[in-house]
Formats: sequence, structure tokens, C-alpha cells
Amino acid sequence: MRKHVILITGAAGEIGHALVEDLMTHESCEIVTLDLQDLPEDIQKGVKKHIKGSVVDKLLLENLASEYEIDVIYHLAALLSTRAEITPGAAHRVNVEGTMMLLEVAAEQSQFRGKAVQFIFPSSIAVYGMPDLETKAKVGKVKEWEWNHPTTMYGANKLYCEQLGIYFSDYYRQLSEEQPTTIDFRCVRFPGLISAFTVPSGGTSDYGPEMLHAAAKGEAYTCFVRPDTRINFMAMPDAVKALLDLSAAPPESLTRRVYNVTSFSLSAAEFRDQVMKAFPGAAIEHQIHEKRQGIVDTWPEDTDDGAACSDWGWKPEYNLERCFSEYLVPNIKGRYRGKLK
Repeated sequence: MRKHVILITGAAGEIGHALVEDLMTHESCEIVTLDLQDLPEDIQKGVKKHIKGSVVDKLLLENLASEYEIDVIYHLAALLSTRAEITPGAAHRVNVEGTMMLLEVAAEQSQFRGKAVQFIFPSSIAVYGMPDLETKAKVGKVKEWEWNHPTTMYGANKLYCEQLGIYFSDYYRQLSEEQPTTIDFRCVRFPGLISAFTVPSGGTSDYGPEMLHAAAKGEAYTCFVRPDTRINFMAMPDAVKALLDLSAAPPESLTRRVYNVTSFSLSAAEFRDQVMKAFPGAAIEHQIHEKRQGIVDTWPEDTDDGAACSDWGWKPEYNLERCFSEYLVPNIKGRYRGKLK
């Protein structure tokens, strides 16, 4: 018999690392991970098997599906926004084709066992596209279905994959005489994520965490957006909490497939002020990268996560003050202790 497992793609990345750490402590089901990179040593012990490979390797996915019965897929593997703009073809292959292949695996397994495979998918504020700064300031909090006009490859990929997930859950093979068992697709749209334990890895919202990590290392940092640039952010533990809370929610409580989640909204200047409070000697200046600035300007200042709050009790544990004072600053100082100039 095939073993029941949780599959996590992109497990060596920022979210994956934190998710594996959390699941190791309380999840009874065994974990299988997939990533192009080796797993960090601190989470290797909590994983039944790590597969080093690509989500677009069809034979690899077929072998995985034949060996394991997958209860839940956390599909975290992706090419992030900045890299996606540089290599849009590769971004489409990884972000869209890889997701499609995994959705097909989930659909096949759901039909085979007559029970839905749960498919947890992290999306992004990059799916939004605000037309100008005046509209952005006037609109304020944006709901899930508003301003879905992404201007980046990454945002377009994520928005399309949300729609694919909805199709595979609610409309899969809708012309068949017998309705097949479909998957249980659930998606969270994340704001900019900040981790104390992993370094930023190429997201356009990473100017915040990059600023903080540079200050902790005693290095100067040049921020590529204007001081007044405002988006919402979230501490990495809350990102993991959101994925797990949504996964645990009873299906009957959910009113949609895609949910905004957020914690606090912060301008680049306010982020810098928080960094300076913790690292008074930090050297931070602004040198605007017009094209990257243009991307961030299309993202909303804040998102409306009311549906997540009412449907599955979403509530972040880290507000602005606690995020910096209890999570980011002490842990990042510990990470670089002895390396400060």
C-alpha cells in the first residue's frame, strides 16, 4: 500500500523552511519534500524523504504519485517576481506548467481514492494592478476580486493559477456524464513576507527585509523604492499560520477558494524608522529604481482580509510592534551576532 504523506514543493525556500519546521512539531502524517535545492540541515530530520528535482519533471511527479498517497499538497515552488521579469519563459514553465502538472496529479489521486486531495496554494498581492497612485490612495483596502490586472509575469502567473485551482475544484470535467471527485483547492494571497531566519530571495517586496538584514550585518543599504511607498507586510510565522489555519478549516465554512490575508501596512520610510530604532547606526538611503518602483506602485496599499477572518477565524499573531520587537529584531540580531561591524 502507498504511504499517506503531505507533499511540500519549494520546501527549501523561505515559506517552505518555516512550514516544514512547524509541521515537524505537531503533524502526524509523514512529509515528502520537493525542491531543486538540498534541504537545510535543521529540517532534514523532520522529513520522510526529500526529492531533489523540478516541479516540471513529469516523470518525477508520476513516480512520486505512484509511490505515495498524497493527502495534502503545499505547492510553494515558484520563480519570484524579480527573476520572473528577467526570465518570463522560465517563470511560466515553473509557475504555471508546474502548477498545472501538480493539479493533474491531485485530480488523478482524488479520483482514484474517491476523496479530495487538498491543494494549498500561496498567491500574492502581485495579482493586483492599480492604474495610478491616485487610485491606489483613494481605494484603500482591496477585496479579492477587485483590480485583478497584474502588470508582471509573476502576478499574471499567480492569478491564472488561482483560476486553474478553481476550475479543478469546481468545474473539472464538467461535461462528463459522471461527476468525478475533484480536488479541494485553497489559496491565500500573501502580502510582503518578512523572515528573521532566511534571507530574502528575489521578491520585489523584499526591500523591507533586505533593509533589516543589511542593518543587522552592519552593511549600508540602498532602498530601491520611494520613502512613501506603502504596501502590507506579514511576519513569516503568520504566513505559515495562515496556510495551516486554512488547511484545517471545515470545507462547509469556506465561501470562496481565494482569500486575502494581511497583518500591517507600512511605508518604506516607516520600515526604515523601525530598522533605525533597532540599529541606530544603520546606513540606509533611497535610490529609486524606476522600473521596480513602477511594479510596487501597482500593488494596493492594503488588502481586505475580512472573508478570511469570518470564514476560518484568521487573525495574525504579529502586529507591527510585536513583529519587530519580539520576532524580527531579537532573532536577526542573534543570527548575525559576532558579525556586526
